[in-house]
This record gives sequence, C-alpha cells and structure tokens, in this order.
Amino acid sequence: MPVMTGLSGNEIFCLKMKGMSPGELVIGNSVYSMGFLGSLAAAGRGFLGGEVTQITSVIHEGRLQAYRRMVAEAQRHGGIGITGVTNELRMFHGNTEFLSVASCVHRESPQPGTAPEQLRFTTSADGQELYCQLDAGFTPVQFVLGNVAYSIGATGGIIGSLKSMARGEIKEFSDVFNRTRHLALQRITSEAASLGANAVIGIETRTMMFQGVHEMLMLGTASKHAMLRDPAHAPQPGDESRPLNYEPGNATNPHVAYPVQPVTSDLTNEEMWNLVHIGYLPLKLVLGTAVYSLGVVGGLKAALASFTRGEIDPLTTLIYDAREHAIGLIRDEAAAIGADDVVGIKTHIHEHGSLLEFMAIGTAVKKFPTVTTLTPHLPSQAIIKDKDTWIG
Repeated sequence: MPVMTGLSGNEIFCLKMKGMSPGELVIGNSVYSMGFLGSLAAAGRGFLGGEVTQITSVIHEGRLQAYRRMVAEAQRHGGIGITGVTNELRMFHGNTEFLSVASCVHRESPQPGTAPEQLRFTTSADGQELYCQLDAGFTPVQFVLGNVAYSIGATGGIIGSLKSMARGEIKEFSDVFNRTRHLALQRITSEAASLGANAVIGIETRTMMFQGVHEMLMLGTASKHAMLRDPAHAPQPGDESRPLNYEPGNATNPHVAYPVQPVTSDLTNEEMWNLVHIGYLPLKLVLGTAVYSLGVVGGLKAALASFTRGEIDPLTTLIYDAREHAIGLIRDEAAAIGADDVVGIKTHIHEHGSLLEFMAIGTAVKKFPTVTTLTPHLPSQAIIKDKDTWIG
C-alpha cells in the first residue's frame, strides 16, 4: 500500500540525510460544546483580572486530548517519531474543535531482525526544521505547549479607563499582560523539565480571542542538548563547567545558579542552526509588554492634527517611548541571566480600544567556545520554502 504522508519533497530529502523515511499522516481531534465553554468565559469576564483558570484548563485539556489521539494513531502505524505536530483551535458548527495533525517518520531501511520501531519523539518541527534541530545538536523529546486564558477584569478595566485619561503607561494593564505571557512560558518550560529535557526550541507564540477572554499559547519542542545541564541535577560546588542554563555568578560567588530550568528559544530552526554553527546557544525566550494611553488631551491633539498633512507628533513620541520601554524590559531580563546578546527581536502593537499594547520578544543567547553544528553547511533543501499549489 502507498504511504500517505503530509511531508513535502524537501522534508523527505532532509529526513533521508538523517536516516529517516516518511510515514503516515496522523490526525487527532476533540470537539467541545460552545455552551459549556461560553458559560465559563462569561464568568471569567467578571474576575478582577488575570488568568481565568477554568477556561485555561478546558482549552488545555482539549488541546491535549487531540494530541493524545494523534499519538495513539501514530503508534498503530509504527515509526520512531512524529514530525510537524500542529495544535489548532477551530470553530465548527457553533462548537470548538481541537485538532492535531502530523506525519510519522521511520528508520530508513531497517536491518532484518531488528526490534520493532518504538515511538521515541514528537516534535512541532517539520522535516526541514527537524534536520536543523538534529544538526545543531538538539535531540527532540516531545511536543509541548503552555497556555493561559486571561481577562483584564472589571477592576482592571475601570482603573485602566480612568488612568487612560492621562498620557503614558497604564501599569495595571501592563502587569496583567506581562504576568500572563510569562506564565505561558513558565508552563511550557515546566512541562519540558518534567520530561527530562533541558531545552524548549522552536517556540511559536500565538494570542487569540476566545469567548470574551484572550488565550496566550506557546508551542514548541522539548529537547536535549549535550552542552546543557540536565534540569534534574544541580551544580556541584567548584563545578567549572558553567553550563548555559545557569547564571554566571559574580566575584563573591562565581557559582550561583538560578533555578534549574530548560533553556527556551523562539528562533526559527534555521536561525538557530546558524547561531550554533558560530558558537552560540540560546538561554531564554525574553519578552516584555507595556500598555500605553495617548490620554484625552493627547487624543484630541492627534485627532486635530490628523486633519492636516504631516507628522502627528503626540503619536510619534508615544509609540517611540512605549516601544523603547518594552525593549528595555527584555534587555533587563537578558542582563539578569548573563546573556551576551538578544537576537531575533520582534515588536508587536495591539490595539485595545483607546489603549495600545507594545510587546517585544526575542531570544537571549550566549557564546560557548566548543559549540558548533554537526555539519559545516545547511543543504539548500533545508531552507527552501514550499509553494502552495492549492489556491482557495
């Protein structure tokens, strides 16, 4: 029978270079009633602000249910791993469908008499990205996710509305957004640590509205790298290895460790390969959020200025200040863990009525003299982007 795979020609080429061949497309789903979820969300909107734990739990369980069913289907097909794992939330006839889709991979040309294949890993990386991960020294363990459903809440909304009459940061909103974003990162990191991984790589961050609340979602691959310390073991006194998931310390105590956690990165796998090739490893995904208001007076000035051609100075300065503040937050976070650089910084602006949310996100990295990739060059097939041949 022919193999029915979701892997492209470029992915199959890259997997072959790592001793793997394509396997079956696998799917898992779970459909939830919107009536039940909607009632939870309605209750959540009355909270004081922050996480709506009931919604978080329901969404997380729905996502895991779809993932587990996909894995169960993959186990029936056999294979050593599952690549390109997705985890979507879709509206379907008034209900919510949680959907996971991926493709199995097998050992290429197994020798006669070898033991049956056992599922060893699942990863969010597609075949091309998996090549980059493996060649950069990262062994995938399992697809992981962390999510938070959150609400500004009545109190935050009232205070924020009052304070938005003045120009500048609305700290109540900034605090809620910063807490939830870091909570999603903490959860994906904790899940990876529970699996014995020392890194979460290829993290993709999404935010979406869901029944009146927001969901912050992080997806990635829990992995192991030989140059990073096992999260299950603390450093010993006098340990000179100074692995990257530890703070470098100071003159009085050069071996002070911050809590043992897997390193995290939102670099694309191709970017990460390039950085590892020149001796860098990721330390931590860093992010900062600042919520600003133009204020009543500033809003009027901007509105009047918009009637004439030219720069609107109140908006220019506000947006510049807010973006710089968000970048300053991740600079401070990176400095606190001894990073050399923060790379791949992206800034995002989201409108919340009269308020503007500024978010900066990037990966803190550190130079490590003995780190490099397994091969000196990435094959072109690992970076070619497949063209869409179905245009709806």
